[in-house]
Amino acid sequence: MALETRQRLYCDAALHNGAELTLNRDQSHYLINVLRYQTGQEVLIFNGVDGEFRASISVADRKKAQLSCHEQTRPQDPMPNLTLVFAPIKKARIDFIAEKATELGVGRIQPVMTDFTQVSRVNTDRMAANAIEAAEQTGRTTIPSVDQPISLQNLLEDWPEGCHIIFCDEDYAGTASFAFHKQVASLKGPAAILIGPEGGFSPRERDMIRGHKAAVPVSLGQNILRADTAMLAALSLWQGVAGDWKDA
Repeated sequence: MALETRQRLYCDAALHNGAELTLNRDQSHYLINVLRYQTGQEVLIFNGVDGEFRASISVADRKKAQLSCHEQTRPQDPMPNLTLVFAPIKKARIDFIAEKATELGVGRIQPVMTDFTQVSRVNTDRMAANAIEAAEQTGRTTIPSVDQPISLQNLLEDWPEGCHIIFCDEDYAGTASFAFHKQVASLKGPAAILIGPEGGFSPRERDMIRGHKAAVPVSLGQNILRADTAMLAALSLWQGVAGDWKDA
């Protein structure tokens, strides 16, 4: 049967032509009860490792739907070498950050605890689930990793060699010499976008970041942005200046 919709599903099983897969309860309910898919209808599936495949429903069970995997429709893409480092904020906005960071091509999401961070706990499982859902909807074959929170000091002390830290510094708001495109246009290799908490970084942390050899301070414009807005602006600018969009 021809593909009627481009419904995409993530699964954690190995994918290859001829593979037989059983969906979990939530996916089965969504596909059979909500979308009303029937035996023989097709979906696209991916697991973040083997690329994307076409699959047909072999058993339309509302609790344990089964799929038959057919040919590969897209090869596996390489994981983007861009990391988002951000100070956790309120739950709904953390969900937003995980979703939009995935849509904007981040390969890794790293929560970082700072002096002014107002959230003490981060549900990384929930963030990972939001990232998977965003990947399903946007056509990504990769799933960004969501790391456990770490202190800013420990993060910087163990920073990988050769990875740039794009430091979105609100002190440079409106300063043309630190305009984002001027600072990052010539950078090569992996990079991380560093977004501070509500209220910004403390003076101690600002000195620590600025003193790091990998730090590249940038301005995001004239206004001081909320953390989630700054994330959107910085990732969009990066993709336009140095990432996937620059040659589009």
